[in-house]
Amino acid sequence: MKNIVILISGRGSNMQAIVDAQIAGANICAVIANRPDAAGLAWAAERGIATAVLDHKLYAGREAFDAALAALIDGYAPDLIVLAGFMRILTAGFVNHYAGRLINIHPSLLPAYTGLHTHERALADGVKIAGCTVHFVTAELDHGPIILQAALAVLDDDTVASLSSRMLEQEHLIYPQAVRWFVEDRLKLINGRVHVDSPAPAAVLIAPPVL
Repeated sequence: MKNIVILISGRGSNMQAIVDAQIAGANICAVIANRPDAAGLAWAAERGIATAVLDHKLYAGREAFDAALAALIDGYAPDLIVLAGFMRILTAGFVNHYAGRLINIHPSLLPAYTGLHTHERALADGVKIAGCTVHFVTAELDHGPIILQAALAVLDDDTVASLSSRMLEQEHLIYPQAVRWFVEDRLKLINGRVHVDSPAPAAVLIAPPVL
């Protein structure tokens, strides 16, 4: 059994997808938010999952907040920490403390479009394929070893809202899958790259039919 702590800042839709997946061997022992009004807290509590709030606004800086967050997380003896819409840039000390057991999902095909406003930037550039990426977190923002990706064909009439909505559906598929592989000890970090014990697809491509 692997203990998993999930960090959120809002409704935590990816957190919900992971919980709903009912992954064998996964013990979702806590959901922690940095915002007291995070809607995902009530959802988790209704399902009997322990919840906690650590308001980042009450701390003098990132280092102080991250130290308090790590102390809170470590109380659950986690094997894996999952960032599910956790809108904080984490310090190198925090990330290194959880090296190899801290994962995130990003709404682009990394290493493209790191940071914010990924869909706006992709549409502005006229890309034909967009996607999302589950990766291990490192001190360099959105550059950790890639675990799994999903890709979508960008439609001619896509807007930021429509592309984001369709992409979220893919996030809800690949994030639980990545967590499942971790729980099953199928992920290996070798020379900075992720190897998944077979059988396992490296990516999922979802595209409209060619007319």
